[in-house]
Amino acid sequence: MDLPVDPDLNADIAARTDVYFNRTRKVVEHFGDARVTYAVFLRRPVISAPRLMLEWLEAVSAARGTAFDVQVTHDEGAWVGAGEPLVYISGNFSQLADLETILLQKTGSPCVAAHHAYQMALSLPLVPFLAMDARHCAGSEMQELMAYAAAVGSRAAQREGARGFIGNATDGTAHYFDAAHGYGTMPHALIGYAGSTLRAAEMFRETFPDTPLTVLVDYFGREITDALEVCDRFPDVAAAGKLSMRLDTHGGRFLEGLDPAESYAVLERHAPGAIRRYRSDAELRALVGTGVSAAAIWRMREALDAAGYKSVKIVASSGFNVEKCRVMADARAPIDLIGTGSFIPDHWGETYATADIVEYNGEARVKVGREFLLRGRK
Repeated sequence: MDLPVDPDLNADIAARTDVYFNRTRKVVEHFGDARVTYAVFLRRPVISAPRLMLEWLEAVSAARGTAFDVQVTHDEGAWVGAGEPLVYISGNFSQLADLETILLQKTGSPCVAAHHAYQMALSLPLVPFLAMDARHCAGSEMQELMAYAAAVGSRAAQREGARGFIGNATDGTAHYFDAAHGYGTMPHALIGYAGSTLRAAEMFRETFPDTPLTVLVDYFGREITDALEVCDRFPDVAAAGKLSMRLDTHGGRFLEGLDPAESYAVLERHAPGAIRRYRSDAELRALVGTGVSAAAIWRMREALDAAGYKSVKIVASSGFNVEKCRVMADARAPIDLIGTGSFIPDHWGETYATADIVEYNGEARVKVGREFLLRGRK
């Protein structure tokens, strides 16, 4: 991604960086510059995703007319252990001192999100994913970081045989997935506007006749009834495999026709071992609880197949994080596509990247306890 050089970049950095870094720069300019090397790392295992930070650093280098020597220690998409330096950055202290705040902002969260996307894709290697993170992001910059992260983690999983993330929901970040545009059909709002699930499907089909049709079926709490009604209305589309039902049932209710007892019964028919292996309340809820459970997905598959619509696909969404993906894999849930933004880190403290200077004018020096960051140390 090409980043334009902002003529006001220095003012922007000064306004958004921690004051003590700005003051450090002034001290160094007053008493004399030094060549320093920073080591950037995280305290937890991650997937290396430094590109957006490095591109920003290049823009700063160009704007300031100074050179930074950057040593990337792990290729993009590589696994990085806790405490292992991701990158070493060398340059004049006066030019690097005030960059730390923003540099770390652009490093930690994408590395953790990439790791989550990688784990999710490997948990369900045969299932493609769609990144639907944008509406959960705190602004466009975070949206850029999270889309990039999902793509990096996905490619790492794809190298190990997973389908991974095949695209995302917005045009602006689709290029990270080598796509020309974002993907998506309809939100709940369109169904409310249309007045019925079937009418929303008809309106969409008339407006976009050449686009595969994915229909949300939980708006009226009649997932199975409405899904079959749509299939009956578009039998040719269903038979061609261009019709999908998206399950997005919220956690306050069961899918149509299910309750705790029937949810257990569904899984007993298809994946009895999964019930016996669950290890936590969260896992049990993902198996047989409210919302988009493994039992709900299996029940929809049963209903579609029984009505002769075996080519109709099931898209699952709603809280598909690493843990839920693993539960779905254990239950062998018949999912054709997962839409999720739940690779966004839940525990933001995990995303805090850290930088320490490890060399001053060629002399190795770091605060006590961080000797593991010194170059050449194992």
